[in-house]
Amino acid sequence: MSMQVEKLEKNMAKLTIEVDAERFNDAIKKAYNKNKNKMSVPGFRKGKVPQAMIEKMYGPDVFYEDAANLIIPDAYAEEIDAAEDLEIVSQPKIDVVQIEKGKNFIFTAEVALKPPVDLGKYKGVKIDKIDTEVTDEDIDNEIKREQEANARTISVEDRPVKDGDTAVIDFEGFVDGEAFEGGKGENYPLVIGSGSFIPGFEEQLIGKNIDDDVDVNVTFPEDYNAEHLAGKDALFKVKINEIKEKELPELDDEFASEVSEFDTMEEYREDVKKNLAERKEKEARDKKEDAVIEAIIKDSKMDIPEAMIDTQAKTMVNDYARRLQSQGLSLEQYFMFTGLDMEKFTDQMKEGARKSIESRLVLESIVKAENFEVSEEEYEQELARIAEESGMETDKLKEYIGEDEYGRKQIEDDLKIQKAVDLIVESAKEK
Repeated sequence: MSMQVEKLEKNMAKLTIEVDAERFNDAIKKAYNKNKNKMSVPGFRKGKVPQAMIEKMYGPDVFYEDAANLIIPDAYAEEIDAAEDLEIVSQPKIDVVQIEKGKNFIFTAEVALKPPVDLGKYKGVKIDKIDTEVTDEDIDNEIKREQEANARTISVEDRPVKDGDTAVIDFEGFVDGEAFEGGKGENYPLVIGSGSFIPGFEEQLIGKNIDDDVDVNVTFPEDYNAEHLAGKDALFKVKINEIKEKELPELDDEFASEVSEFDTMEEYREDVKKNLAERKEKEARDKKEDAVIEAIIKDSKMDIPEAMIDTQAKTMVNDYARRLQSQGLSLEQYFMFTGLDMEKFTDQMKEGARKSIESRLVLESIVKAENFEVSEEEYEQELARIAEESGMETDKLKEYIGEDEYGRKQIEDDLKIQKAVDLIVESAKEK
C-alpha cells in the first residue's frame, strides 16, 4: 500500500492511496460472505451460491461497492497514522479512481491541512477599558430579578388581559384561508410583552377577557425561518382560556430572610453587591480575554480552508444536539419550533466555527513561540482539578487515562493554551 500527497490551494491536499490487488480481492471475498445469504440463483439454496456464479449473473462489479466501503476506512487510517508530517483538520472527501478485480484499488481523499499562522503582536496588546463598577442600579436590578423569581402566579377573573400577564390560549393559524403546519396549539401560556410570538400578535390580546374568541391578524416577517410563511399575512383564531398575573413579594426584611442567610435588607444588599463585584470581575476577565484574542487575530494572517470550518461547524451542531437531548428535546423538534433545517442550522454555526478555529490557531502559535512546557507537578494538579470537578478520585482518573498518550497530550495541550491566555491577558494594556 502507498500514498502520494498533492498539495492544493488554500491549504487543501489530495491524497492518492493505492491498495494492492490481493488486499482488494480479500475485501471482495468479505463482501461476498456478507451478502451471499441475500442472493437467489435458480438451482442453489440461499447462501450456497458460489461467488463466481453470482459475479457471472449480476456482473463482476456486484461486490465492488461493499468491498470499497470495507477497505477505504482502514486504508485511509493506516496511511494517515503513518504520515506524521500531515496535520489533517477535516473529514476526507473520497473519490474512487480505480476499482477492478485483479488490479490495485486506488482512491483519493481530499482533505484540509492545518494552516500556518503569520502571528502578529501578542504581548502588550491595547484594548478598551472594561468597567467593573457595581452601581446601585445593578444591585436594584439583581434584587428585582430575585423578586420576580419568587413571585406567585395567581389567576385573574375580574379584568381583561394587560401587558405582563400570562394568557393561556388555544390558537390556530391560517394563511389564504388554509391552516398551516405548526400553527396550532392548546392551553399555551403566552406572556404578553415577551415578544415570543409573531410581531403584533400579543398586543391584540390586551383588553380581551376570559372565554373571548379573538381574530388576530399578523404578517410574518420577511426573514422568517419558515420560507413558505415569510412575508405572508396570517389570521389566528384565538380563544382565551385563562388570565394569570404575577404577585410580587414586598422588598422588606422578611423577603431578605427568605431568599438569603441575612435578616435585613441592608445586609442582603451588601451581599448582593459583593457577589455582583465578583461576577463583574470574572466577566471582565472573560471580555478582556476575548478582546485580546480578537486583536491578535486581526493582526495575524491565516488562510483557513472551508472544509476545516465545515468540520468544526458539524462538531458544534453535534454538541448542541447532545445538549438538547439532555433537556429531553431532539434536534428535529428544535427545527420544528424554529423553522430551521440542518443545512440552515449548520450555516448559522459557521461564523462561530471560524472564530473558534482562529482563536485556537493563534493561541497554539503563541505556545510555540514561547516554547511553553507542562511540568509533572502542573499535570498532576490539573488531574486533581478535573477529578474534583467530575466527582472522581484522582487515582481513578489516572487509571482511566492509563497509558493513553493522546489523553495525556490533550490535557497538556490545554494547559499550554491556558498559559498562552494568561500571558496575553496579563500583558494587555487598557486604553
